[in-house]
Amino acid sequence: MEKREQLYEGKAKKVYATDDPELVIVSYKDDATALDGLKKGTIVGKGVINNQMTNRLMARMEKAGIPTHFVKELSERDTLVRRVSIVPLEVIIRNLSAGHFASRYGVEEGIVFPEPTIEFSYKNDDLHDPLLNAYHAVALGLASWQEIELIKKYAFAVNDVLKAFWADCGVTLVDFKLEFGKTAQGQIVLADEISPDTCRLWDAKTGEKLDKDRFRRDMGGVEDAYAEVMRRLLAHDGE
Repeated sequence: MEKREQLYEGKAKKVYATDDPELVIVSYKDDATALDGLKKGTIVGKGVINNQMTNRLMARMEKAGIPTHFVKELSERDTLVRRVSIVPLEVIIRNLSAGHFASRYGVEEGIVFPEPTIEFSYKNDDLHDPLLNAYHAVALGLASWQEIELIKKYAFAVNDVLKAFWADCGVTLVDFKLEFGKTAQGQIVLADEISPDTCRLWDAKTGEKLDKDRFRRDMGGVEDAYAEVMRRLLAHDGE
C-alpha cells in the first residue's frame, strides 16, 4: 500500500491517501506541542514509539471486542487505518486526579477515584477544546444520543483493558484521552492513538511520570520516559 497525496497534517501525525478510498496511511512525527500549542519541541523517537505502542494496544482493543480503525502496521512510523470522519469530541477517562482536573477543582494530584470519571471536550483548537456535556454535544450536532452512549461504553471498556495491562507492567494509568471516528458505513470505532502523548502513566511504585507531562512541565528525561514505557509494554505484550 503506497502513500498518495497528503490529506492532513496535525500536531503529531500526517495522514496520506492510498489507492483505496476507505483506507489511509497515518505517519507519526517526533514533533511535540503542549499548552494549547504555545509550547513546541521535539521528542526524539516519539513517533516510532507512539506508532508501535498504539498498534499493539489497538490490537488488544479488537480482541476485547472494541472496534478500532487499525488495519496494519506498515513501518516503524507508518500504519494503515480505516478512513473515518472524526467525531469532534475528546473523550477523557480519569482514574486519579491530575492535570486540568486537579487545577480546575483545586485538589491535589494522585487522589484515587472510587470509580472512573468521564468528561467530554469540544475538539476545536480555536476555542481551546472547551468542556461540554452530552446535552451540549447533541445540541451542537456533534453526535447523537445513541452515538454518545456507545462512545461512553467503549471508553470505559478501553479503560478496563488498559488499566489491567499497564498494572501488569508496573504502571498506573492515571487518565487518558480518546478520539472516535465514523466509518463510511456509519460505524463508530476507536481512532487516533493510545500513547504517552495521550495517557498519563505513572510508575506504580515511585509515582514517577512516564508520559508527556515531562515535556509539558519541563521535567527533563522525556525520551527516557517514553522508551521505558515502550520497554515495559514489549516485555508484557506477548503475555
